[in-house]
Amino acid sequence: MNEQYDRRGFLKMGAATAAAWAVGPEALATEAPTTKPMDKVRVGLVGIGSRGTVLLKILLDLEGVEVKAVCDIIEERVVKGQNLVTAAGKPKPTGYARGETDFQRLCDTEELDLVINAVRPWKWHVPISVAAMTAGKHAATEVPASETIEGCWQLVETAEKTRKYCVILENCCYFRNVMLVHSMLRHGLFGELRHCEAGYQHYIADPATAGRVRDGKTRSANAYPTHPLGPVAQWLDINRGNRFDYLVSMSADGTRGGRDADINTSLLRTVNGQTVTLYYDTKLPRPYDLIYRVQGTKGIYSATLEQIYIEGRSPKSVTWEPMDAYYKEFENPLWKAWGEKALSQGGHGGADWMTLYRLIKALRTGTAPDIDVYDAATWSCITELSEKSVASRSSPMDIPDFTKGRWKARPPIGIIGV
Repeated sequence: MNEQYDRRGFLKMGAATAAAWAVGPEALATEAPTTKPMDKVRVGLVGIGSRGTVLLKILLDLEGVEVKAVCDIIEERVVKGQNLVTAAGKPKPTGYARGETDFQRLCDTEELDLVINAVRPWKWHVPISVAAMTAGKHAATEVPASETIEGCWQLVETAEKTRKYCVILENCCYFRNVMLVHSMLRHGLFGELRHCEAGYQHYIADPATAGRVRDGKTRSANAYPTHPLGPVAQWLDINRGNRFDYLVSMSADGTRGGRDADINTSLLRTVNGQTVTLYYDTKLPRPYDLIYRVQGTKGIYSATLEQIYIEGRSPKSVTWEPMDAYYKEFENPLWKAWGEKALSQGGHGGADWMTLYRLIKALRTGTAPDIDVYDAATWSCITELSEKSVASRSSPMDIPDFTKGRWKARPPIGIIGV
C-alpha cells in the first residue's frame, strides 16, 4: 500500500487536520450542509465489483444522473463499468485504475457532485469519503461507513468542515415493511415506543463469501450492525430528538468445522429510556432473519412472523393478526408510487433502487438526504464498542454523541414521500 495512505498515517493526518480546524466543536457546521437544486447529478463510482455493478446499473436507470468516472484497482472492472455506461447510450466515463489510491486522483480531477464508494475491504471507506468531501464532492458509502470510532469522527468532522453530505447507503431503511412500520409509528398506532429488536442473522457457509462481513478478521463483536440498526434508529428518532446512550455486549464463541462460530448479542439504551436488542449471527446454520420487532404501549409488530397486534384494533383476544389491512391503510407513499419500478430494477426487494432514488432526488431538489453523516457514524461505531464491551466482561460502553448536542433540536424524520 502507498505509504501516504497507510491506516495509521491517514488517521494521524486526520487528527492533525481536525486540530487545525480548532474553532470549537460548537462552531463547526452549526448549519446543515446545503446544495442548490441540480438538473444533473454528476457521479463518480469507486469500486466496480459485484456490489458496485449493482449500484451502477441502478444509477444508469435513474433520471438526472451522469456517471462521469469509474474507479477500481482491477482494470478489467473499470472497462466493464465503462461498457455498461456506453451500452446504456451514455458518454463513456473516465476510468481510474492506477492502484489502491487512484480514488484520490478521481476526486481531485473530476468535476463531480457525488462520489459513491462500493469498495472492499472496508478500511478504504473512510479515506474515500474524506477524499471526496475534501475535494468538494458529496460522499455516499456502502456499509459500514467506518470500522472504527476514530474513523467515524473523521467522517463527521470532515462533513462539518466542508459542509458536504456523507451518506451511508443503508438499503434496509427502505424495505417495504420497514417503511410501513415507520408510517404506522408516525400515525401513533404503537403508542409510545418502548423496545426494538433486530439482528443480522444470515448464515454464510462459504468462508470466502463470509469475508464480506468480517474481511477475514476474527472479532468477538457485532461486526455488521448497520443493516439491523438503521431502521430501528430511524424508528427511535436517533440523532433527532433522541440518541443512543450506552451499550453492553457479549458473545458466544466456539469452533465449528474448523471455523470460528459466534453469536453476538448487544443491548442498547437510549437517553429517552428505550432499549434495543441487537444480534449478529452468521456462522451457524439458520434461516435468514433480520427480526425487526417493534413494541410500544399500544402494540407490537414482528417482521419474522409478519404479523401485528394493536390493542383496541386487533381481535379482542390478544392474538396476532396478518398485515394485509395495514399495508392497505398505511403503505408508505414512496412504495405506493415506485414499488413496482423498484422491484423490477433493484435488488434486496427493491430497496437498492429506493436508496439511490432518494439520494439522487435529494441532490436534484436541493433537499437534505434521509440519512446523514451522524447516522453513518452512530450506526457504524457499534462494532468497536461491542468489541470493547465483550473484551471487558460486558462492561457498559458510552455511545458517542456525534451531533455534539444538536440531536436535541433536530426534528424527527417524517413519513418519507416520493
